[in-house]
Amino acid sequence: MTNFKYSKREKLKKTDEITLLFEKGKWKTCGNLRIIILKNNPNLSIENTKFGVSVSKRYFKKAVHRNRLKRLLRECYRLNKDLFNESFGEKTIAMLFWVSSEIPEKFQEVEAQFVKLCQLQKKI
Repeated sequence: MTNFKYSKREKLKKTDEITLLFEKGKWKTCGNLRIIILKNNPNLSIENTKFGVSVSKRYFKKAVHRNRLKRLLRECYRLNKDLFNESFGEKTIAMLFWVSSEIPEKFQEVEAQFVKLCQLQKKI
């Protein structure tokens, strides 16, 4: 059975990890989604995948819209965790961004872009 939880130990919260991610991570873009990924590094020993979400204040001035998008992105990860781990690998640190000023109408649009992003990575 698939584990659909997004537990506390999976959340990317430490400032050191986020800084390292921005310094040494690789960027991938697909549609309105952009992801920065860092595979397990000798400087950083992680037991499992760490995942974070960010939505820019530049595109969405109202916190209500930013929070909704963050909830949608976290839900995409939670439901497609197996696909994500298969595409990007276990023991990976990643942060996902929404890079468009348009709010998606439905969750299915966001999920389709997330799945497409994972599938593009899988081919590489």
